[in-house]
Amino acid sequence: MKHIKVPTELTKAPYNQRDLKLNGFSVVESCTHTVNNRGSMYLEEHMLLFVKQGTNVLKDGRTEFVVRKNEMVFLKKATLVEYHKTGDADQDNLYISLMFFLKDEFLQDFIKMANIKSVHTEEKVRILVKPVNERLLRFFESIEPYFNEPENIDAGLIKIKILELLYDISGADKNLLQQLLQMKQPVRTEIPEIMENNYTNPVSLAELAYLSGRSLASFKRDFQSIYNVAPSEWIRNKRLAKAKEMLENTSMAVSDVCYTLGFENPAHFSRIFKEHFGYSPSNLRQPV
Repeated sequence: MKHIKVPTELTKAPYNQRDLKLNGFSVVESCTHTVNNRGSMYLEEHMLLFVKQGTNVLKDGRTEFVVRKNEMVFLKKATLVEYHKTGDADQDNLYISLMFFLKDEFLQDFIKMANIKSVHTEEKVRILVKPVNERLLRFFESIEPYFNEPENIDAGLIKIKILELLYDISGADKNLLQQLLQMKQPVRTEIPEIMENNYTNPVSLAELAYLSGRSLASFKRDFQSIYNVAPSEWIRNKRLAKAKEMLENTSMAVSDVCYTLGFENPAHFSRIFKEHFGYSPSNLRQPV
C-alpha cells in the first residue's frame, strides 16, 4: 500500500481535494460518498482532524482513534497513520471532514503571542478524541464558505481564522493545550524506540530527531554512539532485512512489500535488494 504524503498530495490527482493555503499552515476539505475508504497517510505537518459527517478510524501503530461526527483529534507530524473512512448511511454515505495542517513555526508564533507558559514534563501527553463544543462547531461552519472562492480570500484573514481556532482549542481543554505545547518540543524518547517505530516510514533525519526530542546534531551523535553506523544505512539495512522476511513468509506482491516498507518505487527497491542479497526480490516469488 503506497502512503499518501499529506497535505502535499491531497490537492493533486486523483484526490483533488479543496484547500486553503498560507505559509505556515493549510486547511483541506474532504467531501465524498463512501462506504469503505481505506488507506494510509504520512503526516508532513501536525494535523487537527474534524469530522463533520461520517466516521474515520485512524491507527497510529497499535493505537486506534475512532473519530465520529462532530469530534476531532490532534496528531503530531512525522507520523504514519492508517485511515478507514465510512460515510453516513442516512445521508447517502456522505463523509465530510476538515484537516488543519500546522507547521512548527506557526505553533511557536501562536504560543508566544498567547503568552502560554511551557510546562516541562517527562511524560507524553495522551492523545484523545474530543467532542467539538458549540463554539468550535460555529468556527468550523464559518470557514467552509472560504473553499468556494479561495482566490478572493485575503491570506491575512485566513491566518486570523487559524489563530482563532488555536485560541479556542487551547482554552477549551487542558489536554489539547498540553498537546500543543508538546508538539513544539516533544518529550525526549529513547532512540531505539523511535527507530523501531519509524524505520518503515518516509521520515527525514530532522523528523526523527524531532520525534526523539533532540536537536539534529544531538540525534546524530547519540545514534552513532548506539549503533556505530549512519542512520540512513541502518534504516536501509533494516528495511531490506524486513523485506526479505516478508517475501519469504507472506504472499504479498513485491510492489506491496516495497511500499509497505517505505521504498521509493519497485524498480529502486529491486535494484538495492539485489545489490544487498545477490538476487532480486522476484526470485522469492518464483515457484520452487
